[in-house]
Amino acid sequence: MKFCWSTLRVKNLEESIAFYTEIIGLEVARRFNGGPSKEIVFLGDSETKIELVCDGESRDTNVGKDISWGFETESLDKALELVKEKGIPVVSGPIQPNPHVKFFFIKDPDGMLIQLVEHMA
Repeated sequence: MKFCWSTLRVKNLEESIAFYTEIIGLEVARRFNGGPSKEIVFLGDSETKIELVCDGESRDTNVGKDISWGFETESLDKALELVKEKGIPVVSGPIQPNPHVKFFFIKDPDGMLIQLVEHMA
């Protein structure tokens, strides 16, 4: 068995696509209608994808406070510059728990906690 995707219901699909493409660097893999008022977008170019679902009839979202998605970046300093440029507040960090990793947390447009991580040599 392998992990395929993680789904997130979003209030504003275009805003969420912009966040995940511009900040995280994912690409839109597929975009299609999932019903009369529902649109679905898959992001990512590897086996594991993120699925964003926007339902025009119900835009309520509920992101749990105890879940986060982690994304590796080549430079945490550049990632920090980018989120500051885009006006995205840093929720926590940067934190360096050991000499090999450092990270910080931000939130996506729907409140999903996102960890940006740099693994260091």
